[in-house]
Amino acid sequence: MLENYSKILVGLDGSVESTKAFDTAVATAIRNDAELVIANVIDLRAFQSISAYDTVIAEDTQKGAQHLVDDFVKEATDAGVKKITPRIEFGSPKVMLGQTLPKEENVDLIVLGATGLSYIERIFIGSVADYIIKNAPCDTLIVRDKK
Repeated sequence: MLENYSKILVGLDGSVESTKAFDTAVATAIRNDAELVIANVIDLRAFQSISAYDTVIAEDTQKGAQHLVDDFVKEATDAGVKKITPRIEFGSPKVMLGQTLPKEENVDLIVLGATGLSYIERIFIGSVADYIIKNAPCDTLIVRDKK
């Protein structure tokens, strides 16, 4: 039996995989007449290499994330999604996409792109998708680039 979803979260990072996940999330939202939550999480680890925290860098990063999310909101609207909630957050993408946002937004499906991390990176960083699959409070759909 097919599940009917009412609120779908898609995590975007600008990668090819996340764009494919977005396309799948839009199609699923239209098919289910569901709300689409479009999220970009700015990973705080990106700022650890900066010796003195620079608010200009954080602001520029947030502006870039806003442009990314705005573009996807327009695309989803043009495709026919009726209700869209954009979210830009700072924090751990694993925790924000896998626990915090699904609970705050009452999401019943998370759609993500498969990661392209190497084996070594997965050992040290861990796969965001893997973490979310194991910890999400709802269904999770991982979309792969079929190349």
